[in-house]
Amino acid sequence: MQIISSHLYFCCPNRKRSIKPDGWFKMQIPCSPQRVKSIAFLRRPQDCKFLMQNTRLFSVPNTNDGHPSVSKLEDSNTNHSPNSEVESLLHHWSPPRFLWRGLSVLVIAGQVLVRILTGKIHWRNTLQQLERVGPKSLGVCLLTSAFVGMAFTIQFVREFTRLGLSRSVGGVLALAFARELSPVVTSIVVAGRIGSAFAAELGTMQVSEQTDTLRVLGTNPVDYLVTPRVIAASVALPFLTLMCFIVGMASSGFLADAVYGVSINIILDSARRALKPWDIISAMIKSQVFGAIISIVSCAWGVTTMGGAKGVGESTTSSVVISLVGIFIADFVLSYFFFQGVGDSLKNCV
Repeated sequence: MQIISSHLYFCCPNRKRSIKPDGWFKMQIPCSPQRVKSIAFLRRPQDCKFLMQNTRLFSVPNTNDGHPSVSKLEDSNTNHSPNSEVESLLHHWSPPRFLWRGLSVLVIAGQVLVRILTGKIHWRNTLQQLERVGPKSLGVCLLTSAFVGMAFTIQFVREFTRLGLSRSVGGVLALAFARELSPVVTSIVVAGRIGSAFAAELGTMQVSEQTDTLRVLGTNPVDYLVTPRVIAASVALPFLTLMCFIVGMASSGFLADAVYGVSINIILDSARRALKPWDIISAMIKSQVFGAIISIVSCAWGVTTMGGAKGVGESTTSSVVISLVGIFIADFVLSYFFFQGVGDSLKNCV
C-alpha cells in the first residue's frame, strides 16, 4: 500500500468532525484504495482557498499487491526567474493618463482623416454640427471681435497720432486683425463655447455607456460622433474669422472717426493699401487648423473620460486648456512659415 505525501490544501468550513484524530483522511483515488496524508483544512470561510503546489503525480504498477500506486515528481515551479519578475512588474504598470490621451488625439485624427478621404461621412450629423458651430456661435464671436478692435484702436490711434502717422493706423490694424487677432480670438471663443460642449457631450456618453450601445448597434462612434464635429469646426471657423475681421475693422474705423477725429475713409484706404490677398488666405488657413485642433482634442478628451460626473467636469476643463495651448503653438508655427523675412506691407501706408 502506497501513501501519497503531496501537500494539498482544501477548504472545508465547519467540517471539523470529518477529520479523524490520527490525522488520516480517507480519500478514494481511481484504481487504487490508498490513503492520502497531509491534508490541511481551513476552517474560516474568508480563508477559503484551493492551494496546490505544482507537483506531478503518476501511476506505476505496484509489485506487492498488483494495484497501481501514485508517485510524485519534483516540484516544477520555476517562477522565480528574472524574466517572470520583469513580466510581473510590467503587468501591473500602466502609462500615465496624459500620455495615452495624447496618443488618442493622434489616433482619432488619423481615423477622421481616413473617413474623410474614403467618404464615410454622416451628413445629417455634419449639417447639425455645422449649424451649431457656425450661425449659433456668430453673435458672441462678432461681439468679442468688435470690442477687441476698439481696444486696439485706442492704443494705436493715440500713439500714431502723436508721431504724425495717423494715415498708417488703418494699415496696422488691418494687418494685426488679418494675420493674428481675428483667427486667434475667434478660435478662443469657439474653444470655450463649442470645444467644452463637445468634450462634455462625448464624456457623458462615455461614462453612461452610450458609445458602447452604438457599437452594439453596429455604428462606429468615430463615424457618428467625431467626424461630423471635426468637419463642422474646420469648415465653419474660416467664415467666422472672415466675419470677425470685417466687424473688427468696422468698429475700429467707427471709434477712430467718432472719438479721435481720424476719418474712417483714411482708415479704410490705409487698410486697403496694406492688405494683400495672402493675408486673408493665411488667416483662413490658420482658423481651419485651429478648428481641427479644437474639435479633435475635445472629442479625444471626451471619449477617454472616466470617473462619472467628476471625470466629465475634469475632461471638459482639461480639453479647453489643451485646445488653447495647441492654438497658440500652432499660431506661432504657422506665422513663422507664412511671414518670414522683412515685411514691406506698411511702406504704401506711410
